[in-house]
Amino acid sequence: MLIKPWIFEFMQAPNLSDRETPPSTATAVFDEGYALWLEAEKLGFEGIFFSEHHFGLSYSPSPNLLIAAISRHTTRLRLGTMGMVVPFYEPWRIVEELMMLDHLTNGRLEIGFAAGVPQELARIGLGMQESRERFNEALEILDAALVNPVINHSGKYWKLENLTLMPNVFRQPSPPKWTTVVSTASAQKSAQRRSKICTGFESVGRISEIFDVYRKEAAQLGFAAGPDQLAIRRNISISRDAAEAREESQAAKAATLKVVAGDPRVVDRASSLLDAPRAGAGFSLHDDDYIAGTPAQVAEQVIDQCRKCGAGHFLAMLGRSVTGRRRETLALFGEEVLPQLRRAQID
Repeated sequence: MLIKPWIFEFMQAPNLSDRETPPSTATAVFDEGYALWLEAEKLGFEGIFFSEHHFGLSYSPSPNLLIAAISRHTTRLRLGTMGMVVPFYEPWRIVEELMMLDHLTNGRLEIGFAAGVPQELARIGLGMQESRERFNEALEILDAALVNPVINHSGKYWKLENLTLMPNVFRQPSPPKWTTVVSTASAQKSAQRRSKICTGFESVGRISEIFDVYRKEAAQLGFAAGPDQLAIRRNISISRDAAEAREESQAAKAATLKVVAGDPRVVDRASSLLDAPRAGAGFSLHDDDYIAGTPAQVAEQVIDQCRKCGAGHFLAMLGRSVTGRRRETLALFGEEVLPQLRRAQID
């Protein structure tokens, strides 16, 4: 298949305290973001995946609202969240929102789930063990409800009997389902659930290990897992001036470190877990996560990474905040990199 290029939207909050941020600043973030997303459709991106973050990092605590807002003014872009932080919600409500969104987008919804960032979950008293338990149990409910909107479930956290969800039908026969992963254990579980996977942060080599576990599990279960089931997310810094792009890439690294600060899953070097994948193994940060250079250099790096790990989807983080410079970045990537990705074959 050819590489499908997406935008990964973080919507970083302005570097101001809550008390210092005037209402006009927040409004401007949403207005400028909206204009960028409309432009993304004109440029030919496959779609947009919005992220979910809370408590100071991002202006995207409820990404489904952003999908609803942009859905009525676009016609082609696929729209989704990568991913909804499942432990924050009641699973039945997640499904009802997703059903609504699939109709609002006229069948362009991508469904993404995530376990969440430990330090954000901890702010409301959810520890890693309980969060993981809630995530795993909720996934059982969610997977069943995506097939049959009448829920029957008895578990540790939820007991639901003949619960009819409304609207009781999706626009798409089978909306694409995604899970964000940072370990081979999560990749293996995702294959068992027939969920596509997306990952980032790590080196191309480590991502290949994660994808290999997914592909191996899929083969054992009897279904083919090719490039269309796999996605990588990368920070992109692009400019006509390669030196300027490299300088911006350093700032992107600093922003990433701020986001993951205090995350107990981050390790200096993730070990190989191919033989015995286990939950909570952690992940590491690598320079491969930052792609920088001229349009031609960026295209070459993106294609090379996708081919090495076998990813058919590429999620570009084109700057974390919405600024005038980001509009230039979007145009350069969309006009000069995107066409090359659309022609690049991934086996």
